[in-house]
Amino acid sequence: MDDQTAAADDLSSASARGDAAEVERMLRGGADVNGRNRFGRTPIQVMKLGCPAVAELLLLRGADADVRDPVAGLTVAHDAARDGHADTLRVLVGHKADVNVADVHGNLPLHLAAQEGHARAVRVLLGPTAAPGARNKRGHTPRDLAEMNGRDEVLRVMDGVREDVAGN
Repeated sequence: MDDQTAAADDLSSASARGDAAEVERMLRGGADVNGRNRFGRTPIQVMKLGCPAVAELLLLRGADADVRDPVAGLTVAHDAARDGHADTLRVLVGHKADVNVADVHGNLPLHLAAQEGHARAVRVLLGPTAAPGARNKRGHTPRDLAEMNGRDEVLRVMDGVREDVAGN
């Protein structure tokens, strides 16, 4: 393993642990924020999703929030949405991460948040999602997925947004 890959492994490891202090120390020391570890992943792809401070540090240093998983086409926004990490999504959206990109199944991050019942994540994503009624490759909208999976709180959030738009 070369020195660049070893350094990327170290930064990726600190990011995965959610060790913001170590991530900051390594970035100040010149670590490549978009360097790929021995598995071909960048620090933002492997970061601890429930640690928005690490996301903030990486993004402030120029991490590419839109880098895709080569197999499923997922971005970190997809991962955070699927797992319900609304605070991390807020950081990503604040740094202009593209939440309108579909994975290989045609799912936007909003589809995954709605399907899994993460109402707070849905709330974060509804504003910046250009087409909240987008259909995935199976023809389902985020709302369809919420209905199919009995995600009543998500449906209330989506209905509330509709009412806000209609009332303006």
